[in-house]
Amino acid sequence: MVEYRLATIQDLEQIWAMNIADNPGDVRWIKWRDQYIGYNREGKAETFVVVIDGRPVGEGTLLYSSKCSAIRGRTVLADGQRIANVNALRIIKEYEGQGHVSKLCKLMEQRARQRGYNQLTIGVEQCELRNRAVYEHWGYTELVLTEFEDGETVLYYGKNI
Repeated sequence: MVEYRLATIQDLEQIWAMNIADNPGDVRWIKWRDQYIGYNREGKAETFVVVIDGRPVGEGTLLYSSKCSAIRGRTVLADGQRIANVNALRIIKEYEGQGHVSKLCKLMEQRARQRGYNQLTIGVEQCELRNRAVYEHWGYTELVLTEFEDGETVLYYGKNI
């Protein structure tokens, strides 16, 4: 059975344990786990999960607040009122290419609209041509910001919802 839903705290703990295990020795993942679970608790973000046979296998987070570390005050990416950011889209490799992330993103868009948001942004490294093509297919076509982050050029695209 496949579910696409808002994550529970238990889901968040499971998905972050998996992320940390997949990145051994990289302490940033522990910091990010604490931040993202905190953002969910504080209402600054909502994480959504793909659950297959009771196990979270994929995730995506809507960042609402410019105070989230991934946004770093850039209100053009998330302003807490009308613009939210799609962030941390991930799925276990064996489930890639099966449409799960697309369905999860549709749910995230629906939730953002319900909360009164009318624009979403998403970031992608310039070199990630496949992801850029997917995001363009999903309607993220307006380039809103270009930044140099962690040694990579990141392009942020927007979409009206």
